[in-house]
Amino acid sequence: MSLTAYSEAAAPVVGVDIGGTKTEIRLARRDGTRLVKLRETVLPSHSWRGACVAEDAANLLAQVHLLIGDEPIAALGVGAHGCDDDGECEALAAALRARSPLPLRVVNDAELMPLAMGRVGQIGLVAGTGSIAVCRDAEGRMISAGGWGWLIGDDGSAAGLVREAARAVAVALDAGATTEDPLIRLMYASLGQPDLPRLGSTLASLGSAAAIGAHAPAVFDACDEGSPLAAAVIRAGAEALAELVMNLQVRGSTASHVVAGGSVIVSQPPLWRAFAAAVAQRSEGQITPHLFNGHPVEGACRLAADLVTPALS
Repeated sequence: MSLTAYSEAAAPVVGVDIGGTKTEIRLARRDGTRLVKLRETVLPSHSWRGACVAEDAANLLAQVHLLIGDEPIAALGVGAHGCDDDGECEALAAALRARSPLPLRVVNDAELMPLAMGRVGQIGLVAGTGSIAVCRDAEGRMISAGGWGWLIGDDGSAAGLVREAARAVAVALDAGATTEDPLIRLMYASLGQPDLPRLGSTLASLGSAAAIGAHAPAVFDACDEGSPLAAAVIRAGAEALAELVMNLQVRGSTASHVVAGGSVIVSQPPLWRAFAAAVAQRSEGQITPHLFNGHPVEGACRLAADLVTPALS
């Protein structure tokens, strides 16, 4: 699928946010420094994305064409979940360029949030089903920390919090606890446990980060009920997210801001407050945390618009 390129700076651009669950495609026009939404569509990522980069590029351009029709556009900006290094970003970009003459750029989807807030070059941190922090070094190379999956990582994400809550419950039960801590009772209820706990096998049987992360509300509900176990799990998750930010600093980031988003950290104030406090403490005030409540696709549109008129970014 080839799309028509239109070089005028005032022409519309297309931004694409490819998340692990959904893909948002937006047509926008630049009005000075402001991007005005014209049309957009949202669809499940699994409905078009597979394991083949070439097919993914063709399918994505087809979805863009369905949105814009025959209207010419100036550029395409894409933020993609799973493009976790420069090589993976370039592989998708090359596959798109092979099928379209458009100026385009592909970045990790976490990078879209700072762009959407106008904080170019700053850290994007996602704490949703999984967790990852991404930025660029002084030479423009991508640096990422986290994103290892719920089994060994993704601390501070929905799945990571449930995993650590189950571990905390198991340790507490081994030490003689009953159900006096609300986390034990609410985890049992959420996971549908019988009286004899089988927490590990139950989590393993769920089979995916999304299915495990769906039980995260039980952790926050327990915290609201005064659970010391749940409060400790949330605090540890927030500290782990802050550690991702600090790891980027060690590896070459010069960012002074971190923009955090994702379903869990946006919807659960205790996690956000603990993360913000941890970043401020660990960075000695050198990194300012921001909570992102918007649509990451706005950052993809800005990425595209900056390919045409970078002086206005």
